[in-house]
Amino acid sequence: MDVKKILTEATACLGPSGQEMQVAEYFADAFRPFVDEVYVDDLFNVVAHIKGSGPRIMLAAHMDEICMMVIGIEDDGCIRMGNVGGVDPRILPASRVWVHGREKLFGTVGALPPHLLSEEDRKHNYDKDALYVDVGLPAEKVRELVRIGDPITFNCKPVAMLNDQFACKTQDDRACVTMLLLAAERLQKLHHDADVWFVGTTTEEVGSRGAMTAAFRIDPDLAIALDVDHATIPGSRTDTTVDLDCLSVTIGPFIQPKLLERLKKCAADHHVKLQYTVSERETWTDTDHINAAREGVPSVLLSLPEKYMHTSVETIDLKVLTEGGRLMAHFISELDEGWEEDLWI
Repeated sequence: MDVKKILTEATACLGPSGQEMQVAEYFADAFRPFVDEVYVDDLFNVVAHIKGSGPRIMLAAHMDEICMMVIGIEDDGCIRMGNVGGVDPRILPASRVWVHGREKLFGTVGALPPHLLSEEDRKHNYDKDALYVDVGLPAEKVRELVRIGDPITFNCKPVAMLNDQFACKTQDDRACVTMLLLAAERLQKLHHDADVWFVGTTTEEVGSRGAMTAAFRIDPDLAIALDVDHATIPGSRTDTTVDLDCLSVTIGPFIQPKLLERLKKCAADHHVKLQYTVSERETWTDTDHINAAREGVPSVLLSLPEKYMHTSVETIDLKVLTEGGRLMAHFISELDEGWEEDLWI
C-alpha cells in the first residue's frame, strides 16, 4: 500500500464534522479490496467488515476534520468565519483556504496589518472576529455563490519531509484511518478467527456521535480506538506530550486495564515500541463513547504522535503509522474464543 498516496488523497477530501460524505466515499472504496462488506451508515460512518466466528472487535478512527464556516458576508465581499471544531484563530492569518459554496472558491485569510493597529492592539494576537476570508469578488457575486453555513477548509499541499516525516492538514485523524487500512491489508496474510469491524467514524471533533451510534449498531465484544496525540515540540511540557518516534497507549479510567496489558504484550511479542500517556478522566476521543455503548465495551486507546495538531501542517512519522497497522493486525490475529477468560479477574 502506498501510504503517502492514501494520505495525500484522503486529506484532500472534504469532510467537516457532519458533512463527511466525500471522505466517507473515499475510504469505503479504499477498504473494499480487503474486507467482505462495506457500508456507509446514516451518520456517514464507514463500516468495513471482515467476517469471523470469534470475538467481535471494533477498531475506530475518525474521518471528520476541523474547519471554519461562513457566518457573514461584508459589504466589500469579505467573508466572516465561525468554527466547526477546534480551530485556533492564531494560526489563520495569511492562510490559504477553500470556500465550499455553490462553486469552490480560493480565498486568503486577512486581517488588519500591524501598521494599522494601535500600539495596544499590537500587544495581542488576532482573535476570530478580527479575521476574514477574501475571495477577490464583489459582495453581490459572493452572495450569489456562498451561503451562510458553507464550510471553509485549509488549502495546502502535503509535504514529504526528511526522516519519513509527513506534513499535511487533516491527518487528525485520517492518518489513523489509513492505519486501519494497513491492518486490513496485512490481515489478508494472517489467520484469524475474530469478527472484525473497521470503522471510519464521524463528528468526533464535535462530540463523537458517529462512534457512539456505530458501537451501538455493531455491539462489539471489545474495541480499540485510534487517534493522534500531541508530539513533543520546542517549548512543550514533557508531561503533556509524547515522542514522535513510537506509538502511545493511554492509561486511565476509560481504559480496560487487562485489555491494555494484552495490547502491550502483543506489542512486545512483535517488537513494536510503545510509550505511555495518562488521561485522568475522559480521553476526549472516540474511546469515551464506544466504552459506554449498550452494556459497556472494554476499550483501549492507541495513539499516533503528531506535531502541530489542528493546523495545516500536522506532522507524523510514517514509520510509526506503518507499525501501528502491523500491531493491529497481529492483535486481531491472536484473538480467539478464550480471549476474555482473564479479562475481569
